[in-house]
Amino acid sequence: MATVTFDHATRIYPGTERPAVDQLNLHVEDGEFLVLVGPSGCGKSTSLRMLAGLEDVNGGHIFIGDRDVTDVQPKDRDIAMVFQNYALYPHMSVADNMGFALKIAGTPKAEIRQRVEEAAKILDLTEYLDRKPKALSGGQRQRVAMGRAIVRQPRVFLMDEPLSNLDAKLRVQTRTQIASLQRRLGVTTVYVTHDQTEALTMGDRIAVLKGGLLQQVGTPREMYDTPANVFVAGFIGSPAMNIATFNVEGGEAHVGAARLPLKREALDQLTDADEGKIVVGFRPEALNRVSENEVGAMPVAVDLVEELGSDAFVYGTLVGPAASEAHVQSGAGENHVIVRIDPRDVPMKGDTIHVAIQPDQEHLFSPSTGNRLV
Repeated sequence: MATVTFDHATRIYPGTERPAVDQLNLHVEDGEFLVLVGPSGCGKSTSLRMLAGLEDVNGGHIFIGDRDVTDVQPKDRDIAMVFQNYALYPHMSVADNMGFALKIAGTPKAEIRQRVEEAAKILDLTEYLDRKPKALSGGQRQRVAMGRAIVRQPRVFLMDEPLSNLDAKLRVQTRTQIASLQRRLGVTTVYVTHDQTEALTMGDRIAVLKGGLLQQVGTPREMYDTPANVFVAGFIGSPAMNIATFNVEGGEAHVGAARLPLKREALDQLTDADEGKIVVGFRPEALNRVSENEVGAMPVAVDLVEELGSDAFVYGTLVGPAASEAHVQSGAGENHVIVRIDPRDVPMKGDTIHVAIQPDQEHLFSPSTGNRLV
């Protein structure tokens, strides 16, 4: 087992000036499951490939344990990687695929067979050891790829979007198996995904990247409850957080007729660059349906109701004077609001409902920097 440390690690691809990964500082504890997450092109896969030795490091260092592996060949780093496309040999049996790296390393046949059988038992693949990959389902193939990594008994597992090729139901099932397996084996794991739901459900900690820059590192609960900036706030959570820009007057955020009292600590951190405005984030579950005359009420025209059985979400458009002032954004797009409602009291499309932010459930950010205020 080992820790993993990125020390100002930078990758600049030839012919470009902007780093794909810029001064990445990140420490992964021994036995930890860390998820790198972010939108396409944010640098998460590049970071993983730098750790694997598949990409050059143009600045800084990478450590596995106390060993600087920045210039060490991939085969000498004692890591095992699971790829998105499985990367199985089609002409080999499952057992041969799982044991191939050990065979190349000159491991005795008896030991290879023992390790393969142990991994197959863990992954429920024992009855498939003599099959070829083409005779397996997608989920089974991914488990074979996992088995190939397990038999190596590496110090670090690296996983690059291993669930992307699976259907939705199998993805949920397999992510549970991977998380459970990692905790059982206790191997330090760095896992890359663009799916923030995977990140929240699998990782001990999450690292969010954007444009090659690390935005925030923390536990799933920390990322959800205290996002460091507007980007993390809008990226982590499903459905996405509603984010609006309000005017600040008399210690309150104003939008149309709605009023939201602001904390003194937040007001004290606003600067002239914020031009008398504040960015307020509020999750769909932080909104209450209220009467039209209630203080803080915002009118929302219902465009769509998404009924999920135990939950229901209204996707609506902010209307009235508030609409032109708030510049609301959410997972539904510009000027749209997402509201979680009682699934047994669902409005109809075209209805107008009024909502208000629950006390102390708002997230406050600076308009000029995008950073969290309190």
